[in-house]
Amino acid sequence: MSQIFGPVPSRRLGFSLGIDPIPFKTCTLDCIYCQLGRTTHKTVERKEYVHSNQILKELEKFLKEKKKIDYITFSGSGEPTLNSNIRKMITEIKKMTSIPIAILTNGTLLSHSQVREDLLEADLVIPSLDAISEKVFKEVNRPHPLLKIDEVISGIINFSKEFKGKIWLEIMLVKRINDSLKEMRKVAEIIKEMKLNKIQLNTVIRPPAENFAQALNIKDLERIRGILGKEKCEIIAKFEGNRQKAYKKDIEEEILRTLKRRPLTVEDLSSFLGLHQNEVIKYITVLEEKEKIKSQFHRGQRYYEKILEN
Repeated sequence: MSQIFGPVPSRRLGFSLGIDPIPFKTCTLDCIYCQLGRTTHKTVERKEYVHSNQILKELEKFLKEKKKIDYITFSGSGEPTLNSNIRKMITEIKKMTSIPIAILTNGTLLSHSQVREDLLEADLVIPSLDAISEKVFKEVNRPHPLLKIDEVISGIINFSKEFKGKIWLEIMLVKRINDSLKEMRKVAEIIKEMKLNKIQLNTVIRPPAENFAQALNIKDLERIRGILGKEKCEIIAKFEGNRQKAYKKDIEEEILRTLKRRPLTVEDLSSFLGLHQNEVIKYITVLEEKEKIKSQFHRGQRYYEKILEN
């Protein structure tokens, strides 16, 4: 499977060419809302999980196709800063192209000075902070045992003061888990210590790892936005613009034909179609909106199946 995917239409980054520098579901957290399902390899060990030279060769070849790309984004199917050679990749990409580089990170490793240094050449870093108290952190993010929320917060604060590019802090809210007024007021106090360009409120839009992870409504999101400060805080809306330009009808039809035969997971569809999981999610999101497929949990996995026409 290629480590380069897209360009994928993104709600925040326009057309984003993804780089996935770690194996599927290798992460420091096991978030209840994760669209890719439960973490199968929870770790804080940094190493070169995927060789940087392999990724750079793939990227160099892809860039020759001259497709529309607004950002080259380190993201994918786990925590990208676990790859110990991310700094080398950022540096080499800067030599290849002027396209800005974004890093989507859960922020848990920013407490390490080496990780903060590794990201300094990026143009945009989007760390997550879903909780302030240890109890809520464990409930919503299910972290590796070595991670403590106070250290995570300190790491994001320190990075925000060292980094010269843009920082957008994302907060993923889950109904009745981390959206209490008490927790949000704590968040409001903490973010005063951070140098942020934006604060982005998100909620559970795509099917989550756990069925009990439910979305907030717009009224509740607006209320929390008021607590965090409307000047910098925004609610992330669904990406609509230009989606169809990156959407292939033949892939949609192949997914429907496949799901008509038997239910499959995102990982199953990814292997069958030869597409990255993030691209598969783009298609199943549209198909769910069209009410052509539905999902259900079975033994801890989310399966998708075609809705049969009457």
